[in-house]
Amino acid sequence: MSKTILVAGTYDTKDEELGYLAGVIRGQGGKVLTMDVSVLGDPSQPTDVSKHQVAEAGGSSIQEAIDSGDENTAMQIMARGSAPKALELYRDGRIDGVIVLGGTMGTDLALDLCAALPVGVPKYVVSTVSFSSLIPPERLPSDVQMILWAGGLYGLNSICKASLSQAAGAVLGAARAVESPKPDRPLIGMTSFGKTVLRYMVDLKPALEERGFEVAVFHATGMGGRAFESLAAEGAFAAVFDFAPQEVSNHMFGGLSAGADRMTNAGRSGTPQLVAPGCYDLIDIVGWQPTPPALADRPTHAHNRLLTSAVLDADERRQVARSICDKLSSATAPVALLLPQHGCNEWDRPGGDLHDAEGLAAFCDEITARCPENVALTKLDCHINDAAFTAQALDVFDDWLADGTVKLK
Repeated sequence: MSKTILVAGTYDTKDEELGYLAGVIRGQGGKVLTMDVSVLGDPSQPTDVSKHQVAEAGGSSIQEAIDSGDENTAMQIMARGSAPKALELYRDGRIDGVIVLGGTMGTDLALDLCAALPVGVPKYVVSTVSFSSLIPPERLPSDVQMILWAGGLYGLNSICKASLSQAAGAVLGAARAVESPKPDRPLIGMTSFGKTVLRYMVDLKPALEERGFEVAVFHATGMGGRAFESLAAEGAFAAVFDFAPQEVSNHMFGGLSAGADRMTNAGRSGTPQLVAPGCYDLIDIVGWQPTPPALADRPTHAHNRLLTSAVLDADERRQVARSICDKLSSATAPVALLLPQHGCNEWDRPGGDLHDAEGLAAFCDEITARCPENVALTKLDCHINDAAFTAQALDVFDDWLADGTVKLK
């Protein structure tokens, strides 16, 4: 159970705090490997990985960082080096988890460092800006943990020690307890919303498992889509069922974005994609905040106190259709686009609260007109939550299994 934690930070300004973290980890029976990512000063004691080694790992030098004369540029040099260096340490079996602390500068670097490590490697960021809107979702690794570093801007005190000691215990405990992903079956990545809105996952998941696959369903509310894209970029999926791409709409119109690269990474990594436009017509906004003026006259659905969805108009739906087609056009593996023509979420049925027949028709027409040549488009005379939709998705997938597009082993 002896685990080694990488403790990283700017040892010229946070030496005492980083030393405290390391002491707690060692006091709980863990081991520590230290990494200095500072530029100007030096730690009180040499670190296991020096700032010079970090800068060199990013193809630069400490002198170049100093000569830049700009702290932002300098810290980006250190971020470029810390990420591959941390990955090297992990691949060499020298670390089992990582903890990084900092303010805005240290957090900016910490996100790059943590993003370089695979899913299942415990990653903890102790930050004065944890959970802040300063941090865009596309910067967050899929399984990072954060804790607010209360009272920790400068120097140790009893308040910040409470945060630091919790984080130190958490990362060591995670390293001891983690069950890293080692799938014994090929993995399918699926996007969805809640079961009251999109229901296909209820039948698709067991059906795909019967065919010998493992299925991971991602909640497409910004962070879920970010995790999905992160894994798709790594080529983690045998295929994807990307049936809830409303984060594309959100990114375009100011909702809960998963980043500009949403709906692109599976295509880039050569992963076969089954795609459908579930909830494409919605902009997801923070329910407890005032409705933005631009959406004030739209039909909305309060999903709960956290999340409200507003409806796109016909012209905006055409824009979404064009964006989806553009993203899929660069895919390097087969893409099948299923287009349910009777609605794409449970609220979007004839008589439903958010149904807009004209808007749905505009979207379907634009998809038909703009669908790229590399995408196999199938129009379906059903709603996305109907059994016919699920059956068609499985038919396509079974054809891919039969012709080797998707491999079971």
